[in-house]
Amino acid sequence: MGLARFLIVAVLTALAGAAVADPIRLPTRAGVLVGERRVDGGEAFLGVPFARPPVGDLRWKAPQPVPAWAGERAALKSGPACPQTSRGWNAADAARSSEDCLYLDVRSPRHEPGARLPVMVWIHGGANHAGSGAGTVESALVDQGVVLVSVQYRLGVFGFLSHPDLTNEQGGASGNYALMDIVAALRWVRDNIAAVGGDPDNVTLFGHSAGGQDVGLVMLSPQARGLFARGILQSGMPGFGFAPRSLKQNEAIGLRLARGIGARSLAQLREASGSDLLKAAEQLKAPIDDQGFIWTQAVIDGVVLPKAPDVLLADPAVKPMIVGSSAREIALFGGDPKRARAWARETFGARAPQVLALYGLDRDRLPVADPLRGDAVLQLATDRMFRCPAASVAALRRRGGGRVWRYELAAPPPGQTAVGHGSELANVFDRPAEGRPPMQAYWAAFARTGDPNAPGLPPWPAEDGSGRRLVFAPDGPRAEQGGEAACRFLTRP
Repeated sequence: MGLARFLIVAVLTALAGAAVADPIRLPTRAGVLVGERRVDGGEAFLGVPFARPPVGDLRWKAPQPVPAWAGERAALKSGPACPQTSRGWNAADAARSSEDCLYLDVRSPRHEPGARLPVMVWIHGGANHAGSGAGTVESALVDQGVVLVSVQYRLGVFGFLSHPDLTNEQGGASGNYALMDIVAALRWVRDNIAAVGGDPDNVTLFGHSAGGQDVGLVMLSPQARGLFARGILQSGMPGFGFAPRSLKQNEAIGLRLARGIGARSLAQLREASGSDLLKAAEQLKAPIDDQGFIWTQAVIDGVVLPKAPDVLLADPAVKPMIVGSSAREIALFGGDPKRARAWARETFGARAPQVLALYGLDRDRLPVADPLRGDAVLQLATDRMFRCPAASVAALRRRGGGRVWRYELAAPPPGQTAVGHGSELANVFDRPAEGRPPMQAYWAAFARTGDPNAPGLPPWPAEDGSGRRLVFAPDGPRAEQGGEAACRFLTRP
């Protein structure tokens, strides 16, 4: 998931130096913002606060409204990233991080007074413990006639921690503060986006990796009802194929954290330094089989997420969505066939031989790697966390009466021989070019009308129960269905 953030930065760096023609003012409910009118006639407002800084007594609380300010507030620079530990790819974000991080960026194309352009709200990835939204709004996606918003949300231990004392303080639920942050940002969009030409009734949530998961969970949350029209989940599923975590399980993680830093009360937890909390969080053990995804296991807290994702996905009230992944994603199990076999035996019991046989992992000598999907272990990993969960999401939504379009990216980026985790990003955010999959055009059509199909694009059939999906192949998009035998075993969304 770190690769995703690296790729999006690379895609947008060349666009981030757009010239500024003159300042422009935006009245909001909290006060006047001063942003930039770009030389192309568009508008940009960066580092816009959508909630009070979640510091001190507000650490591990629902986001609070921004206090009104007097005079004018500059909105010319993205806000700091949320606290995170550097893992190399996110070193710049870690260096400029702060708990005072609940800011969004917004940019609109040139528009006439009273315009009601579609709005796209981006949720960045990074395993829910790293990354930021900075730079995203400089994307060429705005050239498709959409207002683009990029949101920051609390990460890791700051965004997802539960604790019994927090649960008692907050009326029976705790955790999922990051999802509450996204909902608060959507409320800001509802209240203010019309002033920059956006339509508050036509908002599309979209995100990649953990950002895609967060989009999916916000789409299922009753707290977000009425704040968006649809969603796009790019290589990030509501559950990532894991069983959801209960509030009690998440509270147990919080108790371990408190013991790790010697905090005997909630007050002491809130008084601890951010750096000490980050260090202590590195020592936590996840109740799932892959420690790297401790903050990407959905938590049923009873309020933000009242039930398991598979139950909520069957609700007819869930909005239309696009969901999909790349033909290759993240190499789980350390790429080790022995670890993959052990996981399958523990997970599937008597059915494990059938699962392993589908990938050729039931023999000592593994099959030759597939040119598109990679070796057997990578195929199982991709199916386990991405491909089959996407199929489950699509099937559940269809059974719930919803409209859903599924995709698979099989066309590698220029100069590369295979796709990987994050390969969608250039296709969505960079300027369209010959030979590049037209994902940006489909995404923009979906944001405009609620249907990705548009004149000049190959037809993209909606899910109909047969596993239909659009494959972005090297020779162009084509509809396919079936051919996913393993997904009868891997059924969690």
